[in-house]
Amino acid sequence: MADITDDVQSDLASLAPDPPLAAGSKTSMSISRGIWKRLGPGLITGASDDDPSGIATYSQVGAQYGYGMAWTMIFSYPLMAAMQEISARIGRVTGNGIAGNIRQHYPPALLRTIVCLLLVANIINLGADLGAMGDAVQQLTGGSPHIFVAIFAVACACLEIFSRYDQYVPILKWSTFSLLAYVATVMVVKVDWHELAVQSFVPTFSWHRDYIVGVVAVFGTTLSPYLFFWQASEESEDERTTAGAEPLLTFPSQAATEFRRIRIDTYAGMGYSNIIALCIIVTTAATLHAHGITDIQTSAQAAEALRPIAGRFASTVFAIGIVGTGLLAIPVLAGSASYAVGEAMQWPVGLGRRPSEAKAFYGVIACATLLGFGINFVGFNPIKALFWTAVINGVVAVPLMIVIMLMTAQSRVMGPFILPRALLTMGWLATGIMATTVAAMFWTWLF
Repeated sequence: MADITDDVQSDLASLAPDPPLAAGSKTSMSISRGIWKRLGPGLITGASDDDPSGIATYSQVGAQYGYGMAWTMIFSYPLMAAMQEISARIGRVTGNGIAGNIRQHYPPALLRTIVCLLLVANIINLGADLGAMGDAVQQLTGGSPHIFVAIFAVACACLEIFSRYDQYVPILKWSTFSLLAYVATVMVVKVDWHELAVQSFVPTFSWHRDYIVGVVAVFGTTLSPYLFFWQASEESEDERTTAGAEPLLTFPSQAATEFRRIRIDTYAGMGYSNIIALCIIVTTAATLHAHGITDIQTSAQAAEALRPIAGRFASTVFAIGIVGTGLLAIPVLAGSASYAVGEAMQWPVGLGRRPSEAKAFYGVIACATLLGFGINFVGFNPIKALFWTAVINGVVAVPLMIVIMLMTAQSRVMGPFILPRALLTMGWLATGIMATTVAAMFWTWLF
């Protein structure tokens, strides 16, 4: 871990202009612009992880256990960052996403199983996120949540399908600022900082079934399969749409620069993601848990419960954050599913293509969003399944992480760019911890 951290620090230092500008403020602005320019797939992926599903999970564990699960955000950060960097390397080295590489190097049955599980999980997640967004807007303005669900579904699908890629990516990047709503909520609630520090760095672990399920849900949110697929596919997408860029297997001379960019992008994006998640846990712990409210089923319910305790401002900002993060997560969920299906079927894929050039690819985006929309109208309340969606993602992540780690350690897939030892160690450590946590969850259910 120290090797990776040192690399990130040196990479950030390399962003400083040479020679330095005369004015200190101009120098700082130049560095900031340099960092912002290098942020892309990692930042968007990290921010989309804090979707309404994630908000519901973090709200639940915060309300139920107080600061007792704050440690998971610190503990999961290096694991999450390592797995996302590994996923990004797959896309940039090979020019294909994860599904495309599995298709080339592994049995079709494995590919079909992983893609089908991803598709089902993403559609349920889409429906749950759309429902949470509709409920949040209803809480803010009144009206029918189903109307808002329809508006969000159509708007997200149309924007993703019909926007030019070079215009769409900046929209997603700027949308990540919506997560700062949860920093604002922490600022207006009374936090026991001493207790938070103790629980963050000296946690008290419990073998109680509900506690372990909560840990699996948190890890399933931070180490979620759709995040792996999306970041790998976006790296390959950026390579296809950037002039002069080629897969590193073809042009290895670009490797040093590209790996440096990926590392900065990924560690910044995952750090941002976990800070926001920690803010959500802290907010609900300091308010709901402190006042004996421990049963939170949805993110919108958490926002509503905040009103009498933390005031209208905190409740409103919390609800606005649900909508903002949903607008970012819906395209990522639909897009990652479409990349996986398209690569598995060997279709033309990519948000950089026009709809007429990739009809099936964009058709999957539209169908996945439509199915997610439809879940809200068939008598099944997907919002209550948000927490369990995270648990399912945790279970699905284990075999996928094993396949990813096997691929990136083989020269037949990665050529000369097999993982360095530090990253390989962190990746397998993340896989082992996820597998152990899931096994512990099943053990508590059976015994």
